Amino acid sequence: MNIVVIDPGYDSYAYEKRLFEENGFDFKVFDGGHHDREGKIAFASKAVGALLRWTQVDDAFLGQLPELKAIVRYGVGYENVDLEATKRHGVRVANVQSYANHAVSDHALALLLSCSRRLSFWQHTLKDDFGKPPATDVIELSNKTLGIIGLGRIGGTLCRKAQPLFEQVLAVDPYIPVERFESLGAKQCDFQTLLHESDAISIHCNLTSETQNLFNDRAFSMMAKRPILVNTARGPVVNAKALLDALHDDIVHSAGLDVYTEEPPGDTLEPLLSHPRVIATGHYAWYSIRSSEELQKRAANNLLALLRGDEVEDELPEKKR
Repeated sequence: MNIVVIDPGYDSYAYEKRLFEENGFDFKVFDGGHHDREGKIAFASKAVGALLRWTQVDDAFLGQLPELKAIVRYGVGYENVDLEATKRHGVRVANVQSYANHAVSDHALALLLSCSRRLSFWQHTLKDDFGKPPATDVIELSNKTLGIIGLGRIGGTLCRKAQPLFEQVLAVDPYIPVERFESLGAKQCDFQTLLHESDAISIHCNLTSETQNLFNDRAFSMMAKRPILVNTARGPVVNAKALLDALHDDIVHSAGLDVYTEEPPGDTLEPLLSHPRVIATGHYAWYSIRSSEELQKRAANNLLALLRGDEVEDELPEKKR
């Protein structure tokens, strides 16, 4: 019985290998190309379980893997997995939730602070203009309002950390009970109100048909306070051209980005990435020493539990929170 990793990239798979081999499975890691879909399918042809990251899982993929019983995606997002297709093929699916709550919220907070202090400018002015601020719009957060899009695990963790820094926290999440807003000290509001009243906005929602291009020209036109925008969730939640236009039109103070509409970013995103009021990092908000280890261990444990027929907390579709 084969267990396969079809999207490699981690430094070691020692934990996964030991776990599955101790439980009677053969464990193999694909060593082909990032985009070699057919090679991955051939590699997984006898697999009963698969660990993956970005490979698209759909009817065409599953139809060529008749022995596959379970899939686990390394990470929280699962937009590359067609859950209706996996249901049709009788394949159980899980992701890994909550593993990077602190890592991602720390990264989002770091981007917020970096943007507010215009840290991307400091080194360019250090020698020639020592002692002078790099820009006139360096701001303090203590009298400002933070808006959070998505008050789930990561958004909620950020909310707790941000409470002492901001005067007020607003949040939008139609899938969260009102009691959670109250327990976190966030004021529940609608999307338009959050856009209008926030001095900084941090995005922590899943990518769905509802949230794709959520931040478009219309959304930016509703912003009244020239906010900082931070996105550590999913790139397509923010329309890249609309954000670039908003920066050019001075609707947005600055942007801190860890995710992009195209990953890795191509030439079409260069005007946005090179904008002087953008701080860009390479989709590593999830990473810390602790979160990386936890991610791999929990993904492997989830897959083993799915194959055993056990109940798995992270199984998809996600249970109502």
